[in-house]
This record gives sequence, C-alpha cells and structure tokens, in this order.
Amino acid sequence: MATKRPLRLALAGLILGAFASAEPKAQFLYVGNYSNGIQAFQYDPQALTLHPIGMVGQMERPSFLTLHPNGRFLYAVSEVGNDGGTQGYVYAFSVDKSTGKLQFLNRQPSGGGGPCHLVVNKSGKFLVVANYGSGSVTDFPLNEDGSIGTLASKVQLEGSGPNPKRQKGPHAHEAVLSSDDRFLFVPDLGTDQVKIFDFDAKTGALTPNKPAFASVKPGAGPRHMAIAPDGHFAYVLGEMGSSVTAFRLDRSSGALAEIEAVSTLPADNSKLNNSAEIQIDPAGNFLYASNRGHDSIAVFAIDRQSGKLSRLQIVPSGGATPRNFIIDPAGKHVLAANQDSNNIVLFDRDPKTGKLTPAGKTVETPSPVCLMFSPTS
Repeated sequence: MATKRPLRLALAGLILGAFASAEPKAQFLYVGNYSNGIQAFQYDPQALTLHPIGMVGQMERPSFLTLHPNGRFLYAVSEVGNDGGTQGYVYAFSVDKSTGKLQFLNRQPSGGGGPCHLVVNKSGKFLVVANYGSGSVTDFPLNEDGSIGTLASKVQLEGSGPNPKRQKGPHAHEAVLSSDDRFLFVPDLGTDQVKIFDFDAKTGALTPNKPAFASVKPGAGPRHMAIAPDGHFAYVLGEMGSSVTAFRLDRSSGALAEIEAVSTLPADNSKLNNSAEIQIDPAGNFLYASNRGHDSIAVFAIDRQSGKLSRLQIVPSGGATPRNFIIDPAGKHVLAANQDSNNIVLFDRDPKTGKLTPAGKTVETPSPVCLMFSPTS
C-alpha cells in the first residue's frame, strides 16, 4: 500500500499540470470599426483586462475581420458602397504574434459594393466575401505569403422581399461555410432566404446547391447564421424580425428544414429593434443573439436532441447598438461591441447555466462593429 501513495501523488501532479497548461493564455483582440483603421488590445482572461495597443492596420471602414487558420494572416472588408454602386475592397495583413501589430500585404476589389463579411475556408486556400450593397458573393485564392489573389468566382443573387425600403433587391449579409467545406450558406436580408451553394475547395467555384435556398418568415431579413458544433442544427438571426429561426441541417445534402422561430425580444418591447449578431458557445449548449435598439443580448438554451430554443435571459449590453459580441476562447466571458456608445463591455459567463453577468469593466474604442481574437506567440 505504501508504494501506491507516491504514484497517486505523481498522477495528481500530472493532472494538475495538464489543467495548468490548459489555462487560456493572453490573446490579442482586434476590433473592426467605422473609422480609419483596425484597433487592437491585449486581452488577459485571468485579470479580465484589455490593454490598448492602438491602431495596428490602416484602412477605410474595416468593419468585419477574419483570421487565416494558421493565425499568421488577418483579412478585413472595407465596407464602402452599401448603395451597391461603389466598389468595396478586401485587405490582407500579416500578424506579428509577439506585438499584435499588422503589416499590410495587399488589397483586392471585393467584386461588389458594401462588402460586410468574409471567411477563410478550412484549408486556408480561399477567402469568401459577402457583398451586401450589390447582393453578390465572391471568392479569392490566397497565396502562400497570405496575400489575396484575383477573383476566382462570383455569384450575383436575385430576388426581393416585402419591405420596399430594405428589400428591393438581394443583400448578402454573411458567408458561412460548413465544417467540411462542402457547403456555403449566405443569409440574404433582401430576399428572406438563406442561399445554399456547393463550394469547390480546390477551385473556389460556387454552384447552386439542390436545394438552392431555405426561406424564413417574410420580412424577417436574415442577417447572420450559426451552425451548432455537432453540425446537426443551424440558427438564422432575422435582423428586421428580431427572431431566431432554428433549422435541422442535413450534413449530406446541405438542406435546411425549419424547426421553429423564436423572438429575441421581451413581449412588452416597444422600441424599434434590429438584431445583429448570433453565436453558439463552444460546447453547443447555449445560443446568444444581440438586439440593436433594445440594446441587449438574449440568451437561449439549446435542446441538443430537438434543436429547439428556450429563452433564459435578456441582459442589457451596457451600451448603445450592440452590433457584435464574442465569446472568449475559454468560454468564461463575453465581450459586447456597442457601436454607438463607442465601448466594449465585458461579461462573466457561467458555462453551466449560460447566463451572463456584467463584469463591471468597460473599454472605450471608436464605433466597434466586429471583435476577433488571435493567440499571442
């Protein structure tokens, strides 16, 4: 019996060491905004602090950002031309993992007006862009040095919706790839549809899937979409309808079958509202959606068997117009970007209940509209 005690202590030490090594390290937080450059902070999840680094990448209206899978390159849309008549651009930067600073590589025309979202595919070979103003989807090859190549594929969306002010034509609002890179989903605010494409990860070619789309309630205005980590369900946020539509996702065909639609607002809400961002926690148990106007974040529990949602909480965002928010890599905190109050507000997140509690910490930064984490070296 005496010989087992040192072994147990050794095993305990190994387990504790494993947990210690798994503790989240400091991260860089990059902030897209409607000013003239990408802002950066160093995020310490233990002290829950954001130390300002400053402007690290100069460009016009760098609204949405995305990171290459290798972490060495950052891409941003220059959101100009929301009227559809002005050409937007996509920018490429290399990332200095020791300082967080960015080095400009190149830019390319986005292939349309008002580019509002972009994503790199899993292999890191293609950059896919949603052009809101012109209602088109484009993709570009990425070179080994991280720079963006010339246009590989472009699809012009078609159709309209019942709201004459906002749905006269298509408005591609996001580009979402399935986990296996086979399908591209594009929430189209202008047509109340999620367009579905087959994505060729070798050539970048985009072809309409069969089925080619899934519909939401007329006038809902689909904006963003989140796919559950297990790939069985997808959730589409309706900007104009302030709703989340739950779909069952057929991973073999890309088809979306509606389950239900739920409101992101309390029943007594009287404020004009446009929902903005939707995220699912890493474990796939909870869904979060932000409300601009009501200025809040709605929290839902996900039924892992049925895909249905149960609303748990609606918490004030701590500012005006929460256009974006992000769950930190450890899943213990949420950072909300309040565009019109020029601040980022931090929340504690309970991984067991999903609920958010204000952490009492706020950082000022100009018109934040997108938050993205990147590991330090």
